[in-house]
Amino acid sequence: MNESTARRLTGLAGIAVSAALAIEVPLYFLYSGPPPDSNVLARLLVGIFALAFLLVFVTAFRELVRRVDPAYAWAGHLAFTLGLVYATVTLVSHGLEAGAVIATDHPIDPTITVDGTYILYGTIGRVLLAMFLTTVGYSISRTNLLPRWTGRSAYILAGINAAFIPSLFFGNEPAHFYAANGWGTTASMGALFGYWLLALSISLLRSATRRVTAGAPVQVTARR
Repeated sequence: MNESTARRLTGLAGIAVSAALAIEVPLYFLYSGPPPDSNVLARLLVGIFALAFLLVFVTAFRELVRRVDPAYAWAGHLAFTLGLVYATVTLVSHGLEAGAVIATDHPIDPTITVDGTYILYGTIGRVLLAMFLTTVGYSISRTNLLPRWTGRSAYILAGINAAFIPSLFFGNEPAHFYAANGWGTTASMGALFGYWLLALSISLLRSATRRVTAGAPVQVTARR
C-alpha cells in the first residue's frame, strides 16, 4: 500500500464511520420512554457497522503514519491499538444491550436496564477515546501528514472526552447531561467524534488527490 492509497482508504473509512454515526445518534432521541425493540436493534446494528469501519480506519491510519514517517510508526501503532480496544469495548456493550432487548418480552430501555454497559460506553469509552485522539493528534503533528488544525482539534476533542470521565459518579439517568449514561456523556460525544472524523477524512481525501496530481507525469509535445 503506497501513501496515496493509504490516505484514500483512511479517508473513505472515516467518512463511512461518520455517516453511520450520523444515522445512529438521532435514533436515541426518537422516544421519551422505553423505545420499541426495532428502534434499539436498528441503532445498535448501525453502531456495529460504524465500529467495523472504525477498525478499517485505525488500521489504515497506522499504515499511513508508517509510510509518511517510519520514525513515528510506534505512534501509529499505539493509535491502532487504542482504537481497536475502544471498538472492542463498545461492541461488547452493544452486544449486551441487544441480547437484553431480544431476551425480554416487553420494551425496555437498555441504556438504563443493562447496568454495566453505560460504564463501558461511558467512562471507559471516554478514557479510551481521549487516549486515542491524543495519539492521533500527536501522530499528525509530528509527521505533518495533515494540516495543523487536524492535530490541534484532536487534542481539543480528547480534552472534552476526558472531562466526562468522572461522569460515573453522577447517576444513571439518560436525560441528565452528565450522568454515567447521560446524553452528554454518550450521544453528544459520539456526534462530536463523527463530525471531527468527517472533517479529518475529507482532509485526507483532498491530500491524496493533491499528491496524485503533483506526481502525475508531465506530457511534452515535441515540435516538428
